[in-house]
Amino acid sequence: MDTIVPATSSHVGAPALGAAIITLPNENSELGALWRRYDARPVRLLRTREGRALSLDRYQRAGEFMGSLTSPMADDTSYLFYSAGIVAQLAMSSHLLDVGFPDAWCAKYIGLHVDRSLAYANATGFGCEETETERLMDVLSPYWKWNDLSRAHGIKPDTGGFAAGEVRDIIVALLDHVAEVTGHGRRKQRRAPS
Repeated sequence: MDTIVPATSSHVGAPALGAAIITLPNENSELGALWRRYDARPVRLLRTREGRALSLDRYQRAGEFMGSLTSPMADDTSYLFYSAGIVAQLAMSSHLLDVGFPDAWCAKYIGLHVDRSLAYANATGFGCEETETERLMDVLSPYWKWNDLSRAHGIKPDTGGFAAGEVRDIIVALLDHVAEVTGHGRRKQRRAPS
């Protein structure tokens, strides 16, 4: 399946689809290039209510994990980077699910590679092409390398020169961008009583 079929969300306040989602991917498209680069099976993107609900759940879980970036344990560089990877992956998967990527496809072809999540998100209208964000996603990927088990096995990933405050700022900005793009962070407006 090599076409992207947009479907409007039934959720009030959902953002309009970006131009990248309306185009049909072919061999020369950005999505086509990513599928080849990561040896992933092309998938037809179709927005659904179920995908939208799962997207909201991932966004909310990303927000819940944000606390791990400010906990006392976050003073440990590995813990901070591992937590940042979790939040980034949950946040970007919120966008991917919202535009129609199946969850099982994401698990199989993206996994814990937040750099891939960002690449697929940007290819589908996410619009977060900040150099430092891209660089951090490269440093974090795959984020399992930052966990305690990896450290116990002697894996010592490179921080890319990122300070703790920079990591937190980038992840907060990323989550805010997901809220803006998906509409999940918008407060529902109540009608005035008549």
